[in-house]
Amino acid sequence: MREFTIGVDLGGTNLRAIALTKEGERLAERRVPTNGADGAEAMLDRIAELVRATERDVTDGRNVGIGLGVPGLIRLPAGIVSAAPNVWADLDVAAKSGMEDRLGTSVEFENDANAAALGEYWVGAGRDVDDLILMTLGTGVGGGIVADGRIVRGQDGMAGEIGHTTLDPASTVRCGCGNLGCVETETSATAIVRRARAALGDSPSFTELDAAGRLTAATIAELATSGDREAIAIYERVGRALGVTVGNMISVFNFPLYLFGGGVVSAWDLFAPTMLAEVERRCLTFRLCGARIERAELGPEAGLIGAAFLPWQAKKSSSG
Repeated sequence: MREFTIGVDLGGTNLRAIALTKEGERLAERRVPTNGADGAEAMLDRIAELVRATERDVTDGRNVGIGLGVPGLIRLPAGIVSAAPNVWADLDVAAKSGMEDRLGTSVEFENDANAAALGEYWVGAGRDVDDLILMTLGTGVGGGIVADGRIVRGQDGMAGEIGHTTLDPASTVRCGCGNLGCVETETSATAIVRRARAALGDSPSFTELDAAGRLTAATIAELATSGDREAIAIYERVGRALGVTVGNMISVFNFPLYLFGGGVVSAWDLFAPTMLAEVERRCLTFRLCGARIERAELGPEAGLIGAAFLPWQAKKSSSG
């Protein structure tokens, strides 16, 4: 009988579950609406039912573990979710114990960006290395660090918050975390739109998109691809900021692989050349040793797949 695990990803819109074998073979997949406004207890009930339904979908197999990727701040090993504003408004939710009580078995928890890094390590762009860093560029900026095949969590699970490291201490732009000048304030989709709004008076194209309600990172990328100079300049600025960030990470970690995921990566050709040039200019370690700086492979499924890998990793640890 095939053994499998179930991974669950909590998104602002959907809850997704997948059953995977240790080799990454897909056996079943489901999704349901998140309905975060219903509150944490209703959310945990919905996750438990989703897990049971996905398990029933596998007619010839045995479930050996459950992994859950959660956005926001998670205090491990207790599995207390302290902030997940797009999923539920409740604070300090004892999600791990709540899920284990409902399902009658242990549940492995991880931040969703960390889970995405694990997914890439397991069956994605990092499957040939033991050490990598993943940055996810979306509405915000997340990060996950894998060292010797394991997530670097820190003392309570909050390591890898690359988006909330300070890029510009003189900046007046406040990040959602409360700090000024975070990496997230320069490299996220939110930052790209903010730059475009600041340039409305100088760019008829931005003004036109704004009037139509279509001023997004994706439409700004379309303008840049078509040759709009203001749009090109915004993505080059993103590239320079990422180049500084990645250069710092290479100097600190000297890892072989640095990956980028998230929606902003669809504009890779617009910011990557500037980013790579900035890394080359700033980072001696990169010039001497080299490193791969690439797009991630798994797209929006990375966190879901990584969540399913959590139980396999836990089994390996417990067996020595």
